[in-house]
Amino acid sequence: MKRTKIRVKHISFIDLFAGIGGIRLGFERAAQKCKVNTKCVFTSEINNYATDVYRKRFPSKNHNPLNDITKINEVDLPNSQVLLAGFPCQAFSIAGQKGGFEDTRGTLFFDIARIINEKRPNAFLLENVKGLISHRGGKTLGTILNVLKKDLGYKSTQYCILNSKDFGVPQNRERIFIVGFKSCGGGFSFPKGNYDKDNVLGRIIEEETVSAKYYLSNVYVKSMRKHKERHAAKGNGFGFEIKNYDDVANAIVIGGMGKERNLIVDKRLKDFTPVTAIKGKINREGIRRMTPLEWERLQGLPDNFTDCVSDTQRYKQLGNCVTVNVVEAISKNIIEELLNPRPYKPSYSNG
Repeated sequence: MKRTKIRVKHISFIDLFAGIGGIRLGFERAAQKCKVNTKCVFTSEINNYATDVYRKRFPSKNHNPLNDITKINEVDLPNSQVLLAGFPCQAFSIAGQKGGFEDTRGTLFFDIARIINEKRPNAFLLENVKGLISHRGGKTLGTILNVLKKDLGYKSTQYCILNSKDFGVPQNRERIFIVGFKSCGGGFSFPKGNYDKDNVLGRIIEEETVSAKYYLSNVYVKSMRKHKERHAAKGNGFGFEIKNYDDVANAIVIGGMGKERNLIVDKRLKDFTPVTAIKGKINREGIRRMTPLEWERLQGLPDNFTDCVSDTQRYKQLGNCVTVNVVEAISKNIIEELLNPRPYKPSYSNG
């Protein structure tokens, strides 16, 4: 069947659970490549530090990104063609029930569902952690798909797990993406990605010598090695890991030993004078944490995208961010389907 080409001057969208704007950036990059203008008509994010970054990178006089989605009346929101959302994974009270719209009440997915139900966007893109697949034995994902397909009528809803390392950044980060269309979707498919063996950490390391503050103390290095040995003796894993320049990073995460999962050896430091309070001395092996700028590159963001907040907050917001390259690839396929819609034919292979 030949597609009917639809000329679109711009695509309006809303950005929910926006964080620092990774999903928005990916969507806008894709639209630019498709030669389509975009307009963000509403943003929702509850974290002050995230919105500090968001405001700087996406200045707007039309709306304030800092707000609580649970307190937003969906009727008051502007209409939009696309809904974007990276939402937290939560358990639903579905025991003995049908796993429908009402069963999601009290969860943040419910807020996405009620907005979709009211505003009826032409398409949506949702993102979550890979663990959503197995959460509560698959019941959580099943409920989400049931709501989107049956209760809300987006029958073309599909999901896929994609890995950031297949989209041009050296990070082994798997996430689930859910895409649905209101009245088309027959021509949409998720991008395959292509792993490049040359896509390694050495490509994203800072070009200049970094501050001594990123280098670990010899006392801390010794302590971590002892912890790792004790855990290994018990058959347990331990977060401490030193990566080589020709490696791919573990998924960057926040909390616990998140920054110690991707340590690197960088022997360019010449001045070993501590710039922060540490126990012992700066290690002479060159072991350091990756910098926020390097984390930005792991997420496909422009350099210094998050430099308006502290290092602590940069790590936190980057660990919570999506990989922009992956969203861009998905969004390109979404936009092409919206420009040239094709009727959806049900498939039982996914969702």
